[in-house]
Amino acid sequence: MALFDFIKTELIDIVEWLDQTGDTMVYRFQRHDNEIKNGAQLIVRPGQAAVFVDQGEIADVFPPGRYELTTENLPVLSTLRGWKYGFNSPFKAEVYFVATKVFTDLKWGTKNPIMLRDPEFGPVRLRAFGTYAVRVSEPAKFIAQIVGTNGVFTTDGISDQVRNFMVSRFTEALGEGKIPALDLAANFSELGQAVKTVIGPEVGEYGLEVTTFLVENISLPEEVEKALDKRTSMGVIGNLGAYSQFQAANAMEQAAKNPGGGAGEGMGLGLGFGMAQQMANAFNQNPAAGAAAAGGPPPLPGGAQFYVALGGTQAGPFGMDSLRGHVAGGQLTPDTLVWQQGMAAWTPASQVEALRPLFGAAPPPLPTA
Repeated sequence: MALFDFIKTELIDIVEWLDQTGDTMVYRFQRHDNEIKNGAQLIVRPGQAAVFVDQGEIADVFPPGRYELTTENLPVLSTLRGWKYGFNSPFKAEVYFVATKVFTDLKWGTKNPIMLRDPEFGPVRLRAFGTYAVRVSEPAKFIAQIVGTNGVFTTDGISDQVRNFMVSRFTEALGEGKIPALDLAANFSELGQAVKTVIGPEVGEYGLEVTTFLVENISLPEEVEKALDKRTSMGVIGNLGAYSQFQAANAMEQAAKNPGGGAGEGMGLGLGFGMAQQMANAFNQNPAAGAAAAGGPPPLPGGAQFYVALGGTQAGPFGMDSLRGHVAGGQLTPDTLVWQQGMAAWTPASQVEALRPLFGAAPPPLPTA
């Protein structure tokens, strides 16, 4: 009985693989020099393929299904072995299970910034990253080109090579597209499809197929993004002068709500003076607006305005009606000095052409007895 049990354990009669990892692409069936007996059961589950290798040469490939290993099911291996008298004895062969499912959520990204010439910003440096999905389309080619003699092969084994293909082709697509940096977000799908199409033949040489290529983000350097944020903020604010006055008014209101705080009072006064200065500047630029704000009407357009030296003091400016009253009252005489905008110096009133009619209408002094 002991001899029978030993022989039984030395012969493998079920060949299968249950994947518990989720990222294993190739698994070599562990047999430890055990022989596979004639008529053994091969179980290939959905999303798998079984590849038989004899002395380093690809023999037979089995898609999903259940098989009884005989010469009919192993035509290539039978030819290689040369069983002229039938396939009746146990045999040795390496069996690789290849996962043909789609491996998703694999990451790609640029190790170094991509230098481009942007039509709006000029020379810029861009970084990009995203995800992709890949599957083994030709198990035999994949084992021959990539796996070799590895007993277990995971997605980490291909990620670097495939990522290099992707980054290189993505850089070319980005440069050839000449898309402004601010418009790249609207073209992520087109860029992804272009890269997927270009790298298809390259990864196909390794028995792989890239089913999905997604661009998740393309970013500018941090300092450029900060400058862009400031520019966006200015666009949102709009009229910077009106916004400053609004902020000053809010600060004054808050200071008024906190009368006990000395610092708040000082800040409120400072902002009040600043706002008053802004208003004064505005009134100086527009005298009519200042007069209206003070409650009086603006001066009539076209009316002459003169300053008058009365008792050694500058007075005015006065309009013609006021000057006529000063003449009648004796304050304004032909020798009184006057000045108007545009005159080089103070001049006697009798020498100003516009004021001569005022004195002609006055009666001459009475003759002395």
